[in-house]
Order: sequence, then C-alpha cells, then structure tokens
Amino acid sequence: MVVRNLGANFEELIAEAGPGVEAAHSSRGAAFGDFDNDGDVDVLIVNMSERPSLLRNDVTGSGNWLKVRLIGVKSNRSAIGATVKATYGGKTQALAVMSQSSYYSANDPRLHFGLGAAATADLEIRWPSGAKETIRTVKANRLVTIKESAGLISAVEFKKG
Repeated sequence: MVVRNLGANFEELIAEAGPGVEAAHSSRGAAFGDFDNDGDVDVLIVNMSERPSLLRNDVTGSGNWLKVRLIGVKSNRSAIGATVKATYGGKTQALAVMSQSSYYSANDPRLHFGLGAAATADLEIRWPSGAKETIRTVKANRLVTIKESAGLISAVEFKKG
C-alpha cells in the first residue's frame, strides 16, 4: 500500500502509484533509499522466485531534502548506531544509521531528511563512541558526508531528474 501523509491523516494512492504497486507478488522484504540520486526515496521489493521490483519515486515537487552519509573513525566505520537530528524551519527530525531494517533487506545507510521549503538545516550527530558534533547551515538538495571528528568533508549537489 502507498499512502500520502496529509499531516493529520493519510490518503491511499494505489492507482496513482502505478502497476508496480498494483501487481500481485509474493514478497519478503523492502529496502528504501534514493537509488537514482534524485532526492526522493525509492523502494526495492524482494520478490520470491522472481526478480526484485524497483519502484522509482518520480513524483515532481518543490520540497527540499538533505542526505547525510556518516563515516566513523573512533566509532565503527559504517557509523551504525549513530543518530542525526536535522533542525530546519522550526522543525526537527531524527534518524539513526541501522544495519538492517526489514526481512531479507536493508535500507540505504545514507539518512534522508525531507526539508519542505527550508533551504538549510542544522545537524547534530551523536556517534556510537559518545562523541557529539554540530554542523550548522547545511545547504539543501545535496548529499553531505560527515567524518567523525573531522566534520563535513564533502557536499555533492543533486538535481531532480
């Protein structure tokens, strides 16, 4: 099932989501991530005895986003267990880096924050080592890489396409 968050409730979007959602499959896992690096979250579904289904999110919109990739130094290199809080436009989102998220699948380890109209976000990272870092005024619509104790080491801008 595919739904749209309307704030106080949800709207079902089965027909609008297309044949990849309507088709019947015996599936065992789903992985979420930006497979085509266009700033929105796509879904890869693991089907039994057939090829996986890649559901590309190609909805156009004007909302901004930010992807965060973490590299641990004192913590494990994959930064599993780290949490990031993104604060923007009076709102805060928090996400954690996890190694596994669904039966037979794992999500993209890059954390994806939808920022709406906000053009920047402040990031607070809590590393598994116990260290805490704050990076202010990170521009939207890009993938930023943050290395433990070194801060922001790269920022790559992506465009919807």
